[in-house]
Amino acid sequence: MSCFIHADLDAFYASVEQLDHPEYRGKPVIVGGLPGDRRSVVSTASYEARKFGVHSAMPIVRACELCPGGIYLRGDMQRYREKSAEVMAVFSNFSPEVKQISIDEAFLDITGTEKLLGPPAEIAKKLKAEVRDKTGLTASLGIAANKYTAKIASGMSKPDGTSIIPPGGEEAFMRSLPVSKIWGAGKKAQEQFKTYGFETGDDIYQESLESLTAVFGKAFGLFLYRAVRGEAAAAFDDERGTHSMSAERTFPQDLYDEFNIETELLDICQTIMFRLLDCRWQSRTIFIKIRYHDFSTTSAQETLDHPVGSINELFERLCDLFHRKYQRGRGIRLIGAGLANLETGSPARQGDLFDTGSEKERSLERQILEINKKFPGAALKKGRSWLADP
Repeated sequence: MSCFIHADLDAFYASVEQLDHPEYRGKPVIVGGLPGDRRSVVSTASYEARKFGVHSAMPIVRACELCPGGIYLRGDMQRYREKSAEVMAVFSNFSPEVKQISIDEAFLDITGTEKLLGPPAEIAKKLKAEVRDKTGLTASLGIAANKYTAKIASGMSKPDGTSIIPPGGEEAFMRSLPVSKIWGAGKKAQEQFKTYGFETGDDIYQESLESLTAVFGKAFGLFLYRAVRGEAAAAFDDERGTHSMSAERTFPQDLYDEFNIETELLDICQTIMFRLLDCRWQSRTIFIKIRYHDFSTTSAQETLDHPVGSINELFERLCDLFHRKYQRGRGIRLIGAGLANLETGSPARQGDLFDTGSEKERSLERQILEINKKFPGAALKKGRSWLADP
């Protein structure tokens, strides 16, 4: 049976600040903006700040009212990425399959590792200890037979806790949950739950698939039907396998600046291309996903006349696709991208009649990949300025 760990770093941005600044430890730290920043929102609040009622996505103005003595910071994304890379390097010591889904969380497939690392509870203990020893941070873990249930379980014992759902216990776990804990059921769904008197997962379980789809629509109704039965959810588990490869970033606050959005897209391109090189696949089909501040989502796909050959090319193509699809002025909550219709073989293609430098790019990318595999903590990447003028 499959076994997954969902690892969620505790109050990540705030914890990094407390790690780097010992004088902040034990004090309420709020990352996202300074007092007086009228449009800023809280990205992360330390657990000390949460005691005052401060939470992520709260306007900084409101946070200052609740916690006037807090330490307010705008944050340092470069530093947070560095610490994230350190943690992911630790995760790679425990599983050959680590899927990072945001800067502070990842899934580890530990199926079949018991003979080497011990039972799941022992793996969790070792993993948490190594994260703490090597990075100074703490993580909360959820362990279950599928990613969706593991994701919810990791939030049940925060901070620095571990929740294990035994094999076969997924349905009982989901039925016992209050509906507020059903991951993927947003504000609108929660309002509908109240309207129809749904208080727990078991209340939803008692409804037929036909009833749920009539109320919530075909896609979300099926999602709820499967979720409360502890089944693998499409959000994490029903991926297109080796037919596609993708990555996405969810932002702690909505992004409006197109340069910043493109920078995040570049990071996604590097993640995808290094995986493509490592697996020795190739693809001619690119796709992009944009989720706006109101959770409405749009996507687009394009098939090229040749396989994508480098990070630079993928970045340029996706930027073009993004700007054709993006509704300017709308805040972006999540951006994702990927390659579809993967084929076995090297992404390199027959050289052009005149050398355009693309082979040099691919050679450099292969060298970076090998360095990162040999030294996981290095986390080498191309810089945006280099890509702009290769």
